[in-house]
Amino acid sequence: MLNWLVEPLQHSFMRQALLASILVGLTCSSLGVYVVLRRMAFLGDAIAHTTLPGLVIAYLNRWSLLWGAIISAIVTALGIGWLSRNQRLREDTAIGVVFSGMFALGIVMVSRAQSYRDFSHMLFGNVLGVTQSDLIGIGIVSVVVIGTLFAVNKEMALTTVDPHHAQTIGLSAQRMRYLLLVILALAVVAGIQSVGVVMTTALMVTPAAAASLITRRLHGMFIWSGILSVLSNCVGLYASFYLSISSGGAIVLACTILFGAVYVVTRLRWRHGNTRHRETCIAGSRRN
Repeated sequence: MLNWLVEPLQHSFMRQALLASILVGLTCSSLGVYVVLRRMAFLGDAIAHTTLPGLVIAYLNRWSLLWGAIISAIVTALGIGWLSRNQRLREDTAIGVVFSGMFALGIVMVSRAQSYRDFSHMLFGNVLGVTQSDLIGIGIVSVVVIGTLFAVNKEMALTTVDPHHAQTIGLSAQRMRYLLLVILALAVVAGIQSVGVVMTTALMVTPAAAASLITRRLHGMFIWSGILSVLSNCVGLYASFYLSISSGGAIVLACTILFGAVYVVTRLRWRHGNTRHRETCIAGSRRN
């Protein structure tokens, strides 16, 4: 058993992949709590897809693909926030407009590129190919996102749970929303580096959704979301090593399986609790 756990870690690419996936998992799961509570799941998916223009521009100009994706994601997030300010447009409508426009721009620009291989790993994910410089970039993004969330946790929580009360006491819900959009864009790009555009949303939403089934307390949701995300990343990486399957797909599949297990267990506990409650009520009525 010990050899089974240690053998993959003898390879440097697996050690780097494990560290990168844990960093991304903790970052995405922390933000995912607010994404789930604010019902912004589609926003993460939209931002992930709209990194395409930034990737193509960076590729054509021989710039860093990572920073090209970051700039594109931040522009998308701020654009969505600006269009949906003051509720002139519903947020889902603004997401649809910006998402389709940016993605179409990326598709048009792809036709200018000679080869897609240089940024295909950003689109489809390749955690096993994470380099030292990639790891440093992911680490910086993780520290910025988690540090920002920690610094404004009370304000973010209040504007999420009760934005009207937050406005009354002088907190700007709009400012917190823009901040959340920006750090969400950063986290999405960090996630793209390991599991790709298509699967980043699942890594952000699924552990947080599972945590919301376990507890309704915000602090507890952060803890459980982080635990489930790290566990999913570790299980997925080990599965990809031993089964020779896609690492990104294995990680997200592990996330989904854990969510299913949590859903079944919490559902059974809820049903068992309701049964006991009914039995107690029936017994009490009979005594009366």
